[in-house]
Amino acid sequence: MSFLAAQMLWFLAAVPVLLAGYVFVLRYRTRVALRYANLGLVKQAQGPGNRLRRHIPPALFLLGLTFLIAALARPAALVTLPSQRETIILSMDVSGSMRASDVSPKRITAAQVAARDFIAEQPPGARIGLVAFSTSAMEMQAPTLNREDLLAAVDRLEPQRFTAVGSGILVALKSIFPDADIDVGGFRGDMRGDAGRQGRNLGGAPLGQAPKAAPEAPLPVAPGSYKNAIIILMSDGSTNAGADPVEAARIAANKGVRVFTVGFGTEGGGVVEFEGRTMQVRLDEDTLKQVADITRGAYFRASSGADLKQIYKTLTTKLVMETQKTEITALFAGVAVVLTAVAALLSMLWFGRLA
Repeated sequence: MSFLAAQMLWFLAAVPVLLAGYVFVLRYRTRVALRYANLGLVKQAQGPGNRLRRHIPPALFLLGLTFLIAALARPAALVTLPSQRETIILSMDVSGSMRASDVSPKRITAAQVAARDFIAEQPPGARIGLVAFSTSAMEMQAPTLNREDLLAAVDRLEPQRFTAVGSGILVALKSIFPDADIDVGGFRGDMRGDAGRQGRNLGGAPLGQAPKAAPEAPLPVAPGSYKNAIIILMSDGSTNAGADPVEAARIAANKGVRVFTVGFGTEGGGVVEFEGRTMQVRLDEDTLKQVADITRGAYFRASSGADLKQIYKTLTTKLVMETQKTEITALFAGVAVVLTAVAALLSMLWFGRLA
């Protein structure tokens, strides 16, 4: 537990002073009473039960005062609460390496199956969007509550050519903040195949040209502070097109959006054939870890379709119930009020007075 206004805790010094004053007044009253009363009658009137009972209301009052002062210091604690997140953007790599069959039957097929399972497990009120990235990044489905449209967009995913992780982050941000001025990259070419015909091309860059994403004009917020949306980005290769992933991650961090990254593929990488050439593809874990760290997200490694499903299941748990630092001033104030009220009630019932 921590306190957001810890300086107010200095007032707790008043509690032992009041306790000492209470003891002093009690002893003074006892001495005065003994001067004018028979000692035996006084002890009989103050039987063991009565002697103990008369201290209960003051003790409850002092305890209530302690909680009230603690409330003034604005206590905060890690509390697990239902998530208020409304939007989830799945940003999926559909580069040529997704044709690799080191993950059975193919990487792209395993990724689609896992994405469908993830979508099915989300609460009905969660708006989910889909972004695909290869040479460029595209919004395949704007955030929606319609699961059928979303699943149809997942089914349209097809492997293309290069890998533009940074563009995948920026287009996902554009889906979350459609009115924001986010520069998603220079090249505006088309992704070939059904995915290109169905999606909306929002940026990228040709091989060898990776423009850095321009910083946002609005003042940045604390990384991870935006609670209404997150990005889940899955990639199986290293960036060779589009915007710089690290610069894109910094833009996401400045907007408070967390990016959870998933590295997909086997330890040894995969081999794919494209246009008569054979290529060895390997995962760039360092960049994905850096993206997650900058945005206060988390990195996960999946080497099989089953691993990917389990990771999505873990993320679902994180999204439904979220542990976060929460101010609990109201709780402390409520306890203080209850203790003070009980002290007053007992004092009236037992002694016919409040003091």
